[in-house]
Amino acid sequence: MPSAHGPRGPRRPTRPGPSPAPTGRRNRARPARNADKAPQPAAALKSGSDTPREGDRIAKLLARAGIASRRDIERMIAEGRIALDSEVLTTPATILTSLRGVTVDGKAVKEPSPARLFLFHKPAGLLTTAKDPAGRPTIYDRLPADLPRVMPVGRLDLNTEGLLLLTTDGELKRQLELPATGVERTYRARAFGEVSQAQLEDLIEGVEIEGMRYGRIDANLERRTGRNQWVEMTLTEGKNREVRRVLEHLGLKVSRLIRTRYGPFVLGDSQPGEVAEVRQVDLIKFRKTLGKDQK
Repeated sequence: MPSAHGPRGPRRPTRPGPSPAPTGRRNRARPARNADKAPQPAAALKSGSDTPREGDRIAKLLARAGIASRRDIERMIAEGRIALDSEVLTTPATILTSLRGVTVDGKAVKEPSPARLFLFHKPAGLLTTAKDPAGRPTIYDRLPADLPRVMPVGRLDLNTEGLLLLTTDGELKRQLELPATGVERTYRARAFGEVSQAQLEDLIEGVEIEGMRYGRIDANLERRTGRNQWVEMTLTEGKNREVRRVLEHLGLKVSRLIRTRYGPFVLGDSQPGEVAEVRQVDLIKFRKTLGKDQK
C-alpha cells in the first residue's frame, strides 16, 4: 500500500459565597423552595437549566469514543440502552464533563483514545454497512480481524470501488462527512455514451436533477476510446449516488466508478482489500485544516 498520507500531505472565578443574613426577626432568612430536592450532579447537566454549560452532549462524547454515530446514539438512548450511574438516560441533550459512570447495554464506557484513521481500498461488490438482511457481503467481511472497531466515513455503493476512509472516532467521521467542511472527493468513472468537455465544464456551476440540487463539480474528460470514456470528477458534497446521477443526466451510462481521493488521502497503487493507517502526527495536522478552505 502506498503512503497513507498522500502526496506530501497528512497520511490525523470562584463564586462569592452568600452574604450572612442580618440578625433580627424581620430579616430572618426564609427556607429556600424545594430545599428537599437533591442538587443536580455536576457530571450531568440537563439542557435548558440555568447552570452554565460545561462539557459536551453525551451523543458527541460517545461518538468520539467510537461507540456509534450521533444519530445511532440518540436511537440507543430512546431504546433505554444508555445509563449514567445506573440511571437510564432519556434525552441525548444530557451534558457530561466525562464518560465516567456511563454504561451502554450495561457495559462501562472507556474514555476515548486518540482518533485513528485508516485507508481501505474497497473492492466492488461489498456493501458499506455492518450487516445486510439479505446476507450480502459487507466491508467488515474483508477487514483484518485485528483492526479496532471502525466506522466508515460516508458510503460507497455496492458496485463502487476505491478509497474508503475508516475511523475509530465518531466526531472525526462527522467532520469529514459534512459538506460545510469542504473536504474534496475525487472519482474516476468509465462511462458509455457521448459527452463533451464543454458539457462537463458546465457542472462547475452545479446542476439540478429531478428537484435535487447538486453543487459545484469539477469534471474533466480524461480519454476516449470509441464511445467509452474516462471522466474525472471532484466534488465536496458526496450526496447519494451523486456521480452516477449527474453522468446519467448527461446521457452517459457508468460501467465502473472508482474513488481515488478523499481530502489529501489518495488511493495510489494499492490493491483491493488493502488497509493502511494514517500516522497520528499527520492526522493531527489534517484535523487542524478541517473547516478551513480545502482548495
